[in-house]
Amino acid sequence: MDTAAGPGFDTEALRRGIEGQDATALLSLYADDAELRVVDRNTQPSHPMVIRGREQIGTMLADVYSRDMTHKLDRCVVQGDHVAFQESCLYPDGVRVLANSMMSLRDGKIVDQTVLQAWDAEE
Repeated sequence: MDTAAGPGFDTEALRRGIEGQDATALLSLYADDAELRVVDRNTQPSHPMVIRGREQIGTMLADVYSRDMTHKLDRCVVQGDHVAFQESCLYPDGVRVLANSMMSLRDGKIVDQTVLQAWDAEE
């Protein structure tokens, strides 16, 4: 009986990608058939934004990580084939964004992710 563990999730690659604003590095963590859902002030839980496949996810990541803002991985927990992490972001004008993600893995790659985002109130 083979009891070798499958490939693990690379949390340091996640940190480097987020904090280095490297969309390409982040995209390498996703499976080809990954699905990402975003719930925020514009896309409510009953109608989340759904992004399917690496190409569409790559487009979204390139947009987010090309913005003039800083990103920080605050926490990351891996348990088996599940990962949860918290990311904080700051725009130059002081607006803050907090995002929490829950992910499922297959062979160490992200196959399913739900992101909950909250922004500072606009004045």
